[in-house]
Amino acid sequence: MSEPESRPLQLTPPPSTWTTDPDQRRKLSRRAQLLAGASVTYNVVEAVVAVSAGAAAGSVALVGFGLDSVVEVSSGLVILWQFRHRVPETRERRALRLLALSFFGLAAYVTVESLRSLVGGSHPDTSPVGIGIAAASLIVMPFLSWAQRRTGKALGSGAVVADGTQTLLCTYLSAVLLAGLLLNATLGWAWADPIAGLVIAAVAVREGLEAWRGKGCCAPATAAGCGCTDGTCTDGR
Repeated sequence: MSEPESRPLQLTPPPSTWTTDPDQRRKLSRRAQLLAGASVTYNVVEAVVAVSAGAAAGSVALVGFGLDSVVEVSSGLVILWQFRHRVPETRERRALRLLALSFFGLAAYVTVESLRSLVGGSHPDTSPVGIGIAAASLIVMPFLSWAQRRTGKALGSGAVVADGTQTLLCTYLSAVLLAGLLLNATLGWAWADPIAGLVIAAVAVREGLEAWRGKGCCAPATAAGCGCTDGTCTDGR
C-alpha cells in the first residue's frame, strides 16, 4: 500500500483575488467613493479640532497631527477624483503617484516637527480635547482602513489600498499622539512623542516608495494595461 503523497506546508496566505464582474466592480467603485467621502469628512473635523486644541495648548505634536489630517483629506480626494472617471482604472497609475507624494509630504512634515520638538525641548500644556480626538481616531481609523483595503483588493486597485494604508498610518499616529499626550500629562515625558513620530515617518516613506513604484494591487490588465493577468492581488497586508 503506497503512502499518501505529502504536501508542503503553506506558510504564506494565498493571494487575494480581484473581481472582474462588471456589476460587482460598479458596486465596489461606489463603496470606494463612499469610504473616501467618509474619510475626507472625518479628517476635516479632526484637522480643525486638533489644530485648534494644539494651538491652545502649545503642542507641536497635536498641531502636526491636525495638519496630517489635511494630507489624509488630499488622499481621499484623489480616490474620489479617480473613481469619478467612467473607467477609473485608467487613472490608477496617476492616482498612485499622487498618493505617493502625499505619503512623502506626511513623512517630511512629521520628521521636521519631531526634530524641532526634540531640539527645542518644548513642554506643551495638558490638552483634554487633544487626548479625546486622539482616542476617537484610534477607535474609528482601524475600521475605516480595513474597509478601504478590503475594497481596494477586491477592485485590484493599488490606489484604494494605498489610501487605506495611509488611514492605517493615521491610526499609528493617533496611538503615538495619545501616548505622547498622556506621558506628558502624567510623567512630563515630552520627548516620547517626537521619537515615535520619527518611526512613523520612516514607515510613511516606505509606503510612499511602494505606491510610487506601483507595487501591490493593480487593476485588471484588460482595463488599464497594468499587467496583472492572473486575477490575483499579491498585496497580502
